[in-house]
Amino acid sequence: MLFHSSIRQELARSFGATLVVLATVVMTMTLIRTLGQASRGTFNPSDVMLIMGYTVLAYMPTILTMSLFISIFGTLSRMYRDSEMVIWFSSGKGLTALLRPLFRFAWLVLVVVMALALLVLPWSNQRIEHMKQQYEKRGDIERVEPGQFQESGGGKRVFFVEKDASGKQSGSNVFIATTENGKETITSARSGRIQRTEQGRFLLLSNGQRLENSIGKTEMKLSEFEEYGIKVDSEALPSADFVQVNTRPTMELLKNKTLPNLAELSWRIGLILAAMNFVIIGIGVSSANPRVSRSTNMMVSLFAFVLYNNLLNLGQNWIASGQFTFGAFMLALHGTVLLLGVFWLAKVHNNWTWSSLSNLRRPALRKSLL
Repeated sequence: MLFHSSIRQELARSFGATLVVLATVVMTMTLIRTLGQASRGTFNPSDVMLIMGYTVLAYMPTILTMSLFISIFGTLSRMYRDSEMVIWFSSGKGLTALLRPLFRFAWLVLVVVMALALLVLPWSNQRIEHMKQQYEKRGDIERVEPGQFQESGGGKRVFFVEKDASGKQSGSNVFIATTENGKETITSARSGRIQRTEQGRFLLLSNGQRLENSIGKTEMKLSEFEEYGIKVDSEALPSADFVQVNTRPTMELLKNKTLPNLAELSWRIGLILAAMNFVIIGIGVSSANPRVSRSTNMMVSLFAFVLYNNLLNLGQNWIASGQFTFGAFMLALHGTVLLLGVFWLAKVHNNWTWSSLSNLRRPALRKSLL
């Protein structure tokens, strides 16, 4: 049908433009946040672009859902404003007849959202956690950056090198603060270099001094040296047995139905159901009088989107804490939103008003009383 084809074409243009804008905004915000985390030592600075890419990929289900919702709202609102909906209604069609062309356009987006939520989302989170853990397991020497105080992997040492001569193998004005075996030690030297021996890697300091005292005591020991060696072979941090729940594959969540797994599953499935519900909600909230400003409907739409997503987050916490069961929450939230969307669509389709609904209720109430 020509009308259906024109709607899908306009939806495609609006969806593409909205997706580009939202993706650009999210990428910019993610880049700023990732740079901040890299500056604090959470990630390797050279992996900033990869971390940003994985993070944006994890946000893509929400971005696609919002783009679909905005494109439906914008297209139908434009049709109301240009009186195209009057022609549609005059032909004997109602709003419910728009469900078919809208879902014919949205089905591919919904499939992509499903694939991202169930498959790509845990994979991207897993890659982020893996890169973070790999950076945290680097050795003490690899942590040293010229002009910056760096903490060792175990948190027992703090290093500072004023200038790195060549490939982190030597440096000048070295400072090391160590807390180990009930003693605090501060070592400083004019220069230092890395030397490999059969016993491991050692940091050889030249022309410096060492200040040592026992924790809780006032006695201090000061010694000077021409050359002093410190073993810097880092023991690999043990692999964490705990696996972040947001990195676990969906099939693993289904097999092991613990509360945290069900909470994460409610989030992933909720993203898919929310995308479907927003197609219906978009039809209802887009109806407006062409002579009246669309700002009210737009504010209602944005409020509905934000509220729905916040309830998804809250529900994840409620299920994890045992306040709600998985089935009860999914039925309560998504079922209620679906019923409200269908009711609002029926209200606009049949041109119901609150006064007409109250008038229909009064005769029924009188009959029940009689």
